Amino acid sequence: MSEYDAVVVGAGPNGLMAAVTMARAGRRTVVFEAASTPGGGCRTAALTEPGFRHDVCSSVHPTALASPAFAPILTARGVEWCHPEIPLAHPLEGRRAVLLRRSVEETAAALGADGPAYRRLLGRYVRRSDDISATLLAPIGIPRAPLTMARFGIDAIRSAQGISRRFSGDEAPALLAGSAAHSMVALDAPATAGYGLFLTLLAHALGWPVARGGSQRIADALVAELEAHGGEVVTDHEVTALDALPPARSILLDVTPRQLLEIGGEHIPPRYRRTLRRYRYGPGVFKIDWALSDPPPWANPEVCRAGTVHVGGTMAEIAAAEAEVLAGRVPERPFVLFVQASIPDPSRAPEGRHTGWAYCHVPSGSTADCTDAVEAQIERFAPGFRDTILARRTMTAAGIESYDANYVGGDINGGAGTLTQIFTRPSVSLRPWVTPIPGVYLCSSATPPGGGVHGMCGWHAAREALRRDGA
Repeated sequence: MSEYDAVVVGAGPNGLMAAVTMARAGRRTVVFEAASTPGGGCRTAALTEPGFRHDVCSSVHPTALASPAFAPILTARGVEWCHPEIPLAHPLEGRRAVLLRRSVEETAAALGADGPAYRRLLGRYVRRSDDISATLLAPIGIPRAPLTMARFGIDAIRSAQGISRRFSGDEAPALLAGSAAHSMVALDAPATAGYGLFLTLLAHALGWPVARGGSQRIADALVAELEAHGGEVVTDHEVTALDALPPARSILLDVTPRQLLEIGGEHIPPRYRRTLRRYRYGPGVFKIDWALSDPPPWANPEVCRAGTVHVGGTMAEIAAAEAEVLAGRVPERPFVLFVQASIPDPSRAPEGRHTGWAYCHVPSGSTADCTDAVEAQIERFAPGFRDTILARRTMTAAGIESYDANYVGGDINGGAGTLTQIFTRPSVSLRPWVTPIPGVYLCSSATPPGGGVHGMCGWHAAREALRRDGA
């Protein structure tokens, strides 16, 4: 008899959620992790100077709050969310800045002539945010609120640039462009409006918080929940082949198609192998962590109250930068996602000091050092930022893949977020977590609902395993 009922490969958020689901169902569960610590994209470390705690990968977690898989566990395990006064800021030239506040009304009131259009677009979706989140994070099926989802789908299928034509000024389009650019897809592509709308409505409805003490607290909570139900995590254990795993009724792989091809070997049927080879990855990211003497000196002081800052100027500028990346070039003025986690969570740095976290998009596998370009963009809206830098640590896109093999070419979303891959990750199937290899399931962000720290990919995969196993 096997020592385990379920074996999980990979201790990222999805792998841990899959393991927790199996263990809660009474399955003897083990997780094998190649790194020395569990967490995958949810790790926190002292990357610069003593006393400064930096999130190595993910940092801001709106989808964790929206996740029916994560939210109850993290609450029960004492993960504390730190909400900035302003979830998101987007500086523009001079002292202008768009401030996304929790209130749709307050946000719209600051948009001048575009306020009513913003209120009409976002207000109705924020009021039904629970229904929208539940549908987008669930398997394909009948939505919980069909009329709401039909209306949302009409807007979401559009491009970010297309939906921005509802506005006459720069502010509202820039705000949506920054959120839509998280897709790492050209902003004139279909469905990029959906990315922007979903992240924006989450900011209004739930906030964009950080975990007190760092993203590692999320992984630690999941490990604690797993162990409480008899499961275990084995670190420093790289899995290179299915045959190297102990026999189990269910094997759940928190890997992307490229690793599945390597691990699965001759067990993968030819047709499925061809499908996996056609899977597309998106651009990579270049990442910087800073130890700072002071908060960034934003030209508009209100930006200092935000947790996340989208740095890149107008929608046209952001779209141009993203187009450069997708054409295989490193942009001179990249779109930068900046997080000042020590604003809502002072525990991230010694008293009076601060942390900075940022990345920009670059071509897949890039080895380019974008430090100067990123810091120049921040200086553009926060003159004197470089004077606050005490230390920095950088990772190229190639380095990010070396850190975590799931980030192929530095793609932190586990695969291109194009319209053709949103619901067909990695194959066209109503149950894409199920592979044609008996008892083997895919539970990474290369399955629906895709990237983000929400654990839903692992949750869906484990539920499929339990259903097929007769639980």
